[in-house]
Amino acid sequence: MTIDFTLTDEQRKARQETRDFAAKHLSGVEALIAPYQTPEERLLATKPIYEEMVKAGLLRSLIPQRDGGTMTSLLETVVTGEELSTGDVSVTCGLFSTGLGLYPIAIGGNAEQRRKFLTPFLTDEGAPMASLAFSEAGGSANFDDPNPDAGVRTIARREGDEWVISGHKAFTTNGYGWQGEGPDLFTVACRVDASLPPAQSLALIVVPRPTSGLSFGTSLDTMGHRACLSPRVNFDEVRVPVSNVLGKPGDAESLLSRTFTWSGVTVGAEAVCIMQQAFDAALEFTKTNNRNGSVPIIEHQNVGFMLADIKMRLEAARYLVWKAAQIFDDSQGADLELPNMAKIYCSELAVQVVYDAMRVVGVESYANELPFTRLLQDVLALPLYDGGNLGMRRRLLHDILKDPDYDSRAAAENKLRTTR
Repeated sequence: MTIDFTLTDEQRKARQETRDFAAKHLSGVEALIAPYQTPEERLLATKPIYEEMVKAGLLRSLIPQRDGGTMTSLLETVVTGEELSTGDVSVTCGLFSTGLGLYPIAIGGNAEQRRKFLTPFLTDEGAPMASLAFSEAGGSANFDDPNPDAGVRTIARREGDEWVISGHKAFTTNGYGWQGEGPDLFTVACRVDASLPPAQSLALIVVPRPTSGLSFGTSLDTMGHRACLSPRVNFDEVRVPVSNVLGKPGDAESLLSRTFTWSGVTVGAEAVCIMQQAFDAALEFTKTNNRNGSVPIIEHQNVGFMLADIKMRLEAARYLVWKAAQIFDDSQGADLELPNMAKIYCSELAVQVVYDAMRVVGVESYANELPFTRLLQDVLALPLYDGGNLGMRRRLLHDILKDPDYDSRAAAENKLRTTR
């Protein structure tokens, strides 16, 4: 038996290119957005950097090769994508949120839908955006509740050859577009019949930028992700062709589960990237600062031990993400256990790692001269968004554990669950 985490030459090259891109384009985002007071202004200021990501082929890398993109596997995505949050998470979050909006189309759309809706994103210029309009005010953890009176409240009623969509969405990353025009495309989670449970009524409907019926609530000025806008979005009688539904009503439960499993592994990679930055900054500080003592503080045992603990947790998290991505690829997204564990474990571990790195450095870490305040502000979102760890992720794992056929050693032995 061989267990090998060695990257191929192509993976190492791609990873280095991504690292160089981040150093050149993303490391300056914090200073770029600092003068702006509103989330809308900060978002618009980053548009040229998003355009550079598109130019570099990073948007194409989120679309499968079958549909003209360059994405080969989730494992390839996270190995290189780990580097993209170095120096900034906002623009990267916007890019991956476009991927989140497109992914249900890639896995649930028929050939004509994929050609129609994905092709505009197969570009090396401009700043096309997509958005998954899923979350709602009051919470969305119970989106799959079998009670028709619970869950998604956005409704799509059929009138002839059109769906007419009305409802209110919240935390809709990219939903604002660049200047309040909306993204190029929404994928909207909605119900087609409020009297039926989600298993029969929940649908994902593709909505190219509406010409009417779209408005926005108050923009949320978040603690971190300072240039990534996630507004409340109102759909008021927005009309699209009936053919824009992915699959059939009821299919959205499975499509959303697989989509959030895919994105959860990418959040795990983002957490690893933030942990790596915190460790590197703390290590550099301890090697170059004596704190008015006679030797650099890394020479002290308590400092060295804390750094060792941080590095152990960082490495364990990285390889959990890689393993989760491999299982996702091998099971074609059907095996949910390890990918969801990677999202929970890495996102929560990253919060502790950043805090511990700050403890190593001391009060200097609390000032903006070092990167820790930015890292702490950004990392706190990871357990909360993209399917909250308590409301959605742990509930899913709980359901897996309750299965009479659950095998606790299956993940370690690569016994994949390939159907659900």
